[in-house]
Amino acid sequence: MRRIATASIALALTATAASAQSDEAKIKEALSAAPPQLRDEVTVRDLDGTLLRQGESNYVCMPGPQGFAGPMCLDEPWRQWFEAYQNQKDFTPERIGISYMLAGDAPGGGASNSAPYDKKPTPNNDWVVEGPHVMIIVPDDSILEGLPVTPDTNGPYVMWPGTPYAHIMLPVDQRPEQRPVK
Repeated sequence: MRRIATASIALALTATAASAQSDEAKIKEALSAAPPQLRDEVTVRDLDGTLLRQGESNYVCMPGPQGFAGPMCLDEPWRQWFEAYQNQKDFTPERIGISYMLAGDAPGGGASNSAPYDKKPTPNNDWVVEGPHVMIIVPDDSILEGLPVTPDTNGPYVMWPGTPYAHIMLPVDQRPEQRPVK
């Protein structure tokens, strides 16, 4: 299952960006998503699924696809979540999942907080370019009740509430400048 999820993530992300970076640069970028205590242990894969560095932990880190997001480190539940998201399938994790994006979103990236498949900011989709953050998925959405559902907060909030892709966004530093709404 891990290989299938990793391959699906890689194939989906490859379509969104091409990169001329060296393997060393890709590894460095991917590792910028991980907390320092995990960086020596994670596996690193390129966006096309190519193994750049084998690790011993459950986390797989990838460089950020251009204009989509920043580099990310995903545990097993998050890799399953990402596969479901890319294929627009329902998903409920069997256990809590944690993803690190400690480099934040790419300046030209970000996401709608209300519409999972929107590709650009609009006046009504709560677009946010997030700074360094951790993302948490839970097996029971009732756990999310009571958390803010808008990024207009100085703490954690639920992204994509009411969808199979709902998750907790936990900002850990300041947000960058936001993209203009067009």
